[in-house]
Amino acid sequence: MKRLIKISTLFVLLVSFQIPAWTQVSYELNLENQYKMASLAFLEGNWKGSGWMMGEDRTRQNFEQEEFIEMKLSGTVLQMEGIGSAEGKVVHHALALIQPKEEDGKFEFTSFLQSGMKGTYPALVEDGKLIWHPTAQVRYIIQINDQGQWHETGEYNVGNAWFKFFEMTLDKVE
Repeated sequence: MKRLIKISTLFVLLVSFQIPAWTQVSYELNLENQYKMASLAFLEGNWKGSGWMMGEDRTRQNFEQEEFIEMKLSGTVLQMEGIGSAEGKVVHHALALIQPKEEDGKFEFTSFLQSGMKGTYPALVEDGKLIWHPTAQVRYIIQINDQGQWHETGEYNVGNAWFKFFEMTLDKVE
């Protein structure tokens, strides 16, 4: 009986070490994802400027903003880091990773905030604009305006109308 247990244990160990060799994991570049991500290349670069946001108390707060945007993993993921400051103090620091979904023009927008909050939200590219929805009632729209600037708005839906609570305009610095 002891011999049978030893043989069974040895067999399980040998087989478990062979499983990775049998699975044939592919590390090839996903050209389809790379192609889908090309629609977001307009965001790449370092950006700097200013904006405003409306707080819960409906007070408008101005801020300075920097965005560092770079394609990663051979152009299959877009990394976005934004740092906002007001009166010399960081008021917003976020990191986001965007990757394509199966459907054309649709993406997953995964966001991490300095507060520890995080989530994955639906996003899409439409008419040269990146639009993402952290909730059904909130959307952010990023586009390059006629002056070549990053222009982003945040809007809240009340009924059939969208109300702006956030806006920033950034110039490309690199």
